[in-house]
Amino acid sequence: MAAGGRGGPGGGRTTRTSRTSGPSALSGTSGLSGPSGTSRTRRTARNGEPVPHRAFTSGSRGPPCVVGRVFPGDARLRSAEAADGGRERRSGRPVLKRTTHLFTAMAASLALGLVFASGTASARDRQGAASVDRDLYGTKAPYAPQGAPDRYQRAPRGFVPVFTESVARHGSRAMSDSEDGDAVLDVLRRAQASDSLTALGARLGPQVRSLLAAASALGYGNLSARGVQEQRQTALRMERRLPSLFRAIAAGHEAVVVETSGVPRAVASAEAFTGGLVAGEPGLTGLVEAPVTDKDLLYFHKQPQNADYREYLEHDPDLAAVLAGIDAQPRTAQAARHVAARLFRPGFVAALSPAEQISFARSLHQLYSAAPDLSAEAPDVDLRPYLTPEDARWFAYLDDAEEFYGKGPAFAGRTITYRMAGVLLDDLFAQVEAKADGTGGKGAVLRFTHAEEIEPLAALMGLPGSTEPAAPGRAYTYRDNPWRGAEVAPMAANIQWDLYAGTPAPGRSGEPVTYLVRMLYNEKETAFKPSCEPVAKGSYFYRLDELERCFGRG
Repeated sequence: MAAGGRGGPGGGRTTRTSRTSGPSALSGTSGLSGPSGTSRTRRTARNGEPVPHRAFTSGSRGPPCVVGRVFPGDARLRSAEAADGGRERRSGRPVLKRTTHLFTAMAASLALGLVFASGTASARDRQGAASVDRDLYGTKAPYAPQGAPDRYQRAPRGFVPVFTESVARHGSRAMSDSEDGDAVLDVLRRAQASDSLTALGARLGPQVRSLLAAASALGYGNLSARGVQEQRQTALRMERRLPSLFRAIAAGHEAVVVETSGVPRAVASAEAFTGGLVAGEPGLTGLVEAPVTDKDLLYFHKQPQNADYREYLEHDPDLAAVLAGIDAQPRTAQAARHVAARLFRPGFVAALSPAEQISFARSLHQLYSAAPDLSAEAPDVDLRPYLTPEDARWFAYLDDAEEFYGKGPAFAGRTITYRMAGVLLDDLFAQVEAKADGTGGKGAVLRFTHAEEIEPLAALMGLPGSTEPAAPGRAYTYRDNPWRGAEVAPMAANIQWDLYAGTPAPGRSGEPVTYLVRMLYNEKETAFKPSCEPVAKGSYFYRLDELERCFGRG
């Protein structure tokens, strides 16, 4: 058994901790069998660290862009950024300066006159329509806000917002490297040399090369133009939800604190977001502080104190067994053969081993997944014809299984995948508590991180979709578990806490102030776990002291 605590999602404060090798036989898992050639092979990451095949990495893909008129806030954003110009904020503290990574993505966005709205349909949308099944894209799905602005609950009478904080994943980005594209192109070249491409297969190579060229020009792993827009639009919506708060922050010259993992795409996301915030409330100009890197808080999955988590990912036998069993289901080989049969002539397909077919199909699915995140940089790339929805859904399920067991609720009775997010939950509480007790002079705290942090935090807090670990002897499936990467941690996924203070009634100014907290998850009002009592039935507002009680912060 691997190192790891016992418990379940939605627990209180925690400690902390990465993924897989081990027996390929599935121990104690029902209903899973298939060809042994489907087990993962180890790869070497760009930083030289060995990683499993497609194992628990943030990719870049998802439903598509919306192309149209530039959002009205964009003009204000550009003027606000020009006015900011790296000046010092009024208190003399350093303020945010734009980086090369952000300007590269912004240039592509502005040159194309693009804005990516919250929906998924567009006349030029190359990777789906309004009815697109986001589950095909898993955690690489581009962001789509889940809240309805006209349906947010009003705060209870007498309460006003005094502080906000968020934890956000970076926006859409280029894939990490060219490995999957190179693998697909290699098989296509071999097929072309033997005149074994179908008409459909002959069209795939140029599409893949265009996608790789776009990613290379942007910089592998960097924030894309779509990612910039996701963050900017999210910030503008935040300001519109809380206009009085941001006016008060500006009037009181309170700090807007920005924290990141230090990874360029997270830093660029922070810059895009705060640029949007200043566009919405120009009075914030000069108040947004320069980003601070905090890897223990926002890149905890790679830190030494979580070595037991890395050990789990690399060597846990239960993890290796369940993933090998999931991969080995007959549907994997069937889907891979179907993909190959549509692109190659029968003789070439027959010459490919089942393992080669699966490797090719999964690499193609990774590219399929990456294309929407680069829809500004590679607008003519459309990989939908090369995977049927049924095949894409199966490979997305395999990816979701890796995410579920590597970063999500995972195994019932074990907390190894999410207890390390306790530092982030502690900080969420610490910031609202400091504001409530008068020791914190910040107006907002904005954090930018990765799926490796968002998914464990969602499991630790018991957020929707992250409440059910896999029962002993039963593997994760779409049929019996609600966890979906596209809902739990799409690109630019975010968790926001808003703090409200009660205003004393006339003649009762000496009474202690009551504080309420409202949570948004991907901009949708979201209840805290069931053991927390809201101020009224059906309300999304909770007393701060009640949250402290139900999360065990006494």
